[in-house]
Amino acid sequence: MMTIIPAIDIIDGRCVRLSQGDYSRCKAYCDDPLEVALRYEDAGFSRLHLVDLDGAKASSVVNCDVLERICAGTSLKVDFGGGVKSDADIRRVFDSGARMACIGSVAYTDPALVGRWLARYGGDRIIIGADVKDGMVCTHGWKNVTDTTIFGLADIYKGRMKYLMCTDISRDGMLSGTAVELYASLMERYPDVRVIASGGVGGTGDIDELKDAGVCEVIVGKAIYEGKISLEELRRYEK
Repeated sequence: MMTIIPAIDIIDGRCVRLSQGDYSRCKAYCDDPLEVALRYEDAGFSRLHLVDLDGAKASSVVNCDVLERICAGTSLKVDFGGGVKSDADIRRVFDSGARMACIGSVAYTDPALVGRWLARYGGDRIIIGADVKDGMVCTHGWKNVTDTTIFGLADIYKGRMKYLMCTDISRDGMLSGTAVELYASLMERYPDVRVIASGGVGGTGDIDELKDAGVCEVIVGKAIYEGKISLEELRRYEK
């Protein structure tokens, strides 16, 4: 059984999707994120990946009001990412109702801080998130390509992290297949970590590939909006 995690990305309070992490290639789908979240809840999903793209760009959480509305208006277990850079940010995220926080850029720039969060909140509530391009970690809304590989980043948190979310930027929003080989390598190297696949799902065949590789959690976003996969098809993977 897989866990399918529908995604909602937010810019200016609206549901959007980027292509390959490019803010200039942004397509809006709905003005009300709560409406979309309720649709996912009604379809039987229990999880939601909520991304504050404004926050990722601003290096501070921006769309907490959207998070609050979704957490108050649904029973979805929300993991929230984008702009979580400080103690104040992560407190706001959890106080607003998020069950988990996805930590991206700061996992690379300040591992000591993220280590304290793992100790304070526990690995069940902290997702180490990595956006990668050609295997290299990217930060600050995908704008900065570092000289650290995804494996180098994950090694920092080995033995402490329980979740690792990895997004291949070149595939994100393209509906052209996932980085299944990369996920397989991560699972082999970190067998005690739940690897969350993100980026590139364009149909059920992509999810079947991930399932065959042993991936147990996958984020699906644009494929839902574009009608490439129905919610009913996605739910079958969880049964």
